Amino acid sequence: MPWQAAVAVRTEVFPVAGVRLAAVAAGIRYQGRDDLALMELADGSAAAAVFTRNAFCAAPVILARRHLDQADPRYLLINSGNANAGTGEAGMAASRESCRLLAAAAGVAPNQVLPFSTGVIGEDLPTDPFARAAPDLLSSLGEDNWLPAARAIMTTDTVPKLASRRFQVEGKTVTVTGMSKGSGMIRPDMATMLAFVATDALISSSRLQQVLEAAVGPSFNSITVDGDTSTNDACVLVASGAAGVDVDAEATASGRAFRQAVNEVCMELARAIVLDGEGATKLVEIVVEEAGSEAEARSVAYTVAHSPLVKTALFAADPNWGRILAAVGRAGVRNLDISKVRIWLDDVCIVSQGERDAGYTEEAGQSVMNQPGFSIRIALGKGQARTRILTCDLSYDYVKINAEYRS
Repeated sequence: MPWQAAVAVRTEVFPVAGVRLAAVAAGIRYQGRDDLALMELADGSAAAAVFTRNAFCAAPVILARRHLDQADPRYLLINSGNANAGTGEAGMAASRESCRLLAAAAGVAPNQVLPFSTGVIGEDLPTDPFARAAPDLLSSLGEDNWLPAARAIMTTDTVPKLASRRFQVEGKTVTVTGMSKGSGMIRPDMATMLAFVATDALISSSRLQQVLEAAVGPSFNSITVDGDTSTNDACVLVASGAAGVDVDAEATASGRAFRQAVNEVCMELARAIVLDGEGATKLVEIVVEEAGSEAEARSVAYTVAHSPLVKTALFAADPNWGRILAAVGRAGVRNLDISKVRIWLDDVCIVSQGERDAGYTEEAGQSVMNQPGFSIRIALGKGQARTRILTCDLSYDYVKINAEYRS
């Protein structure tokens, strides 16, 4: 059974007071399905965001950054099917026009609209669909439209990705709910493809930015499907304040509970992206410990995760431990004493003292790798630093999906 079939599709989440969503079929690229989503934020909402570090960042990324610096956003406008990346000044003009059209219909300033796009790179983004869709988007806004919005922003995703948490503060309920999209071109360098998280907590924009950046590190910044960082990656965290619960102070119980809820939502969304990796059949956690530094640990983890030979062995459930060992050896670890390196598949030790463990059997390794999910743990024997990332295998379907993407 393909691993995607085991992905739990969350169809119900807690609505967030002060945040409404809508989705419509605008015909930007796809026919017969919603491909344009809108998120409306209550007046006075706080917002924070992180964006791709790809040098060829898309026009909507450039414009969203500018608008976020200029004004408090009231709307997030998200289209799928067209990335509006690699499109030069025409792309910037299209992003500006899409914001202007929505702003005019909603009665706000254009810089209060943040644009986001995902899809094929290098194709001009048409603006007529935005003009036609703006009235329908605004008229269909509702607090319970998280699922339709999550479906509208999908590209090669097979399932919508949603997560939600609630906690209590002195009898008041605070909600954190989010959606994301991503399946291929996943090796984030800030966040991931697209993710939008909202809360009704009361918090300043500066503190919200700190919470978001702390949550991104162990979640969206610790996953990889294929090693490709997108031109369009963005992760946004907004707070309407409608619950009337102040979570601004980090040291308070409410501040800690809020931070935990945001972390958990981001982790669930990030995991869902790897589970839904293009053609993926295996979910694999790579843990590197006893490294000299966290940077060193992450270098080893990503070298293993990005090795085509390792990833295809994962797909074949082939315990070819030599491929893992070779990847560790070429990860650029300085002064690595190979006699101290140990490697495990779950609890099965496959390498000790830099060579095949004396007690290892092929049958034991095969048993672990036959599972739909397992861990590869690597101890370098150098220090105390540790890291973990999530990845998946590389299957025939990954090639097929990406070969046919523009067909």
